[in-house]
Amino acid sequence: MDLLGVSSPREVIEKVAKHLGCSPTSREVAEYFDRHDKLRHLRQEFLFPKVAELPPSDLSLVDGSEECIYFVGNSLGLQPKNVKKYIDEELEKWAKTGAHGHTMGSRPWAWAENNLEDLMAKLVGAKTEEVALMNGLTVNLHLLMLAFYQPTTKRHKILLEDKAFPSDHYAVESQIRLRGFDPSTSMLLLKPREGEDTLRTEDIVSTIEREGHSIAVVMLSGVQYYTGQLFNMEVITKAGQAQGCYVGFDCAHAVGNAELRLHDWGVDFACWCTYKYVNSGAGGLAGAFIHEKHMDTVKPTLLGWWGHKLSTRFQMTNEMDLQPGVNGYRLSNQPVLLVCPLQASLEIFNQTSMKDLRKKSILLTGYLEYLIKHHYSRDESEPHKPHVHIITPSNPAERGCQLSLSFSLPIRAVFKELEKRGVACDMREPNVLRVAPVPLYNSFTDVHRFITVLESALAASNVQHD
Repeated sequence: MDLLGVSSPREVIEKVAKHLGCSPTSREVAEYFDRHDKLRHLRQEFLFPKVAELPPSDLSLVDGSEECIYFVGNSLGLQPKNVKKYIDEELEKWAKTGAHGHTMGSRPWAWAENNLEDLMAKLVGAKTEEVALMNGLTVNLHLLMLAFYQPTTKRHKILLEDKAFPSDHYAVESQIRLRGFDPSTSMLLLKPREGEDTLRTEDIVSTIEREGHSIAVVMLSGVQYYTGQLFNMEVITKAGQAQGCYVGFDCAHAVGNAELRLHDWGVDFACWCTYKYVNSGAGGLAGAFIHEKHMDTVKPTLLGWWGHKLSTRFQMTNEMDLQPGVNGYRLSNQPVLLVCPLQASLEIFNQTSMKDLRKKSILLTGYLEYLIKHHYSRDESEPHKPHVHIITPSNPAERGCQLSLSFSLPIRAVFKELEKRGVACDMREPNVLRVAPVPLYNSFTDVHRFITVLESALAASNVQHD
């Protein structure tokens, strides 16, 4: 996908339309982009639900034999085709070899996840020894916070965004209480300026500079789940560390979506799930990162057998021989049946690079934004025409693939009408529809189809509203 060059998505779209001699909103533009998409073959690595297979679909409105418009990879990624094969292999191994499977085969159960950590490290921009695949996201966040959050009477605050994902909010709140502090005074919440939807980087930095003497940990999302804003993690990390704070990120919506350089940016710690953009299935194996600079200094608070070095683990001395860095935070054997889908997905990522995926993503989401603004911007001359407001930043450097949309019509009605027409996206209270064209498997034609379906969904919603 070399179409972008130094041009903006808008310039590329209009240039291609001019070359084709058609309107920038024509389906011909989408088809041109798909023909020239060097990553289009990766779509064939995934299983796409048919419209008829989605429970909300109304087959009187849409062709059930078509593939659905799957724009909900920000919630659950599609299933890679090799998942079933890999799971079946492990079930067969269990059936035929029993306990020997712990140490035999291509995925020895005792350390199967270790074989994937180099691939995962590539996705997050880390060294292999800085990454561990284990547990679920919130478990890992608690393990990391127990080690990095060491509050004192002078430095006890944790900085996070006001509308952080509930799980992050609850984890931070409970960590503060666990240490004997009061969340009402120790949780420092970042809010956008009046009348704005997203946080400005300069406001985050100024808060850190102003309050840094009292902040123990800066703990933000990599990509904000509700608005789709991609935070400038490098700048925030430098600002926090300059004030003596540890800086960590929940990268659930960033991994597999944005180019991450956790090691180079000097991020202290991070964690993420893998069932969104990394397509490991619901409740899939999560990841954790601790920078190598903390390898011998920041120790885990809670210990488990799997944190013991493998070379001496089975000597059963009950004298901990702790693995350095994030590996020491392991508690127990990971489920091999969760390793299998993650392996299938990471092997697909390994056929390309985050740089190339990101390049496609900028144009793919830019194309969606272009069409939405063209068709559904607010028009004062037509006050009754439905319109859409994009709350996600327009600057590609400040977002991943997701656009968060708010509507002039009741959001629930729009969502239901889209679902009836074979669109998989998701709604988040109070008033946002999250739409995520994923570069690994979505096409430009998917985007054009979505805009066409959106027209009929809004028309139906408007009739209901009237």
